[in-house]
Amino acid sequence: MGSLIIFIAVILIAGIAASILIQTMSNIQRKAMDTGKETLVSIAEGIEVFQVVGYVVESKIDQLAIIVRPLAGAGAIDLSKSYVTLSDSKKMVILKYNSSCFSSEGSNLFTAINSSSLSPNDFGIVVIRDIDNTCTSSYPVINDDDLVALLVNTTKCFSGIPARTRVSGSVVPEKGVRGVIDFIAPSVFTSKVVDLQP
Repeated sequence: MGSLIIFIAVILIAGIAASILIQTMSNIQRKAMDTGKETLVSIAEGIEVFQVVGYVVESKIDQLAIIVRPLAGAGAIDLSKSYVTLSDSKKMVILKYNSSCFSSEGSNLFTAINSSSLSPNDFGIVVIRDIDNTCTSSYPVINDDDLVALLVNTTKCFSGIPARTRVSGSVVPEKGVRGVIDFIAPSVFTSKVVDLQP
């Protein structure tokens, strides 16, 4: 009879230990799934700098058009919650969106908005392609295959960008991967509009 009680006690203890192990494994699995989802969001979400173009006035780059689009598979990106950092190696600026400098007509990047309205602390938006018309001045959201230019008055930020100047920075969305800006201005400006970063 004593060995039967010991046998039942061993089975009860083994059952309790098994349930604790199963519960622990379930918690670990749930945490691993949550971490995996967070990782996917941080990798899949974000913005890409597609191209950077400059407008030259008096042998200096007077304006920059930073053309951006969401990463493939990314969700909607609210550009009013994003910011741009730029540095010419001497000075760094952080720019936020100015809703009074917006144009949905992107046929000519550098005349679509009045860049003199831009301060050294903000950027404007020129919509190049917005398939579902979700990018507006009050709610500048890009998604899917949208393409917009972030316009910066570099004369107000840096007194213009002269030849051979290295400029670096990023377009930082609210969440996800930031777009990288990195170029060296040409040694000679041969036209008013120059490609700076492919």
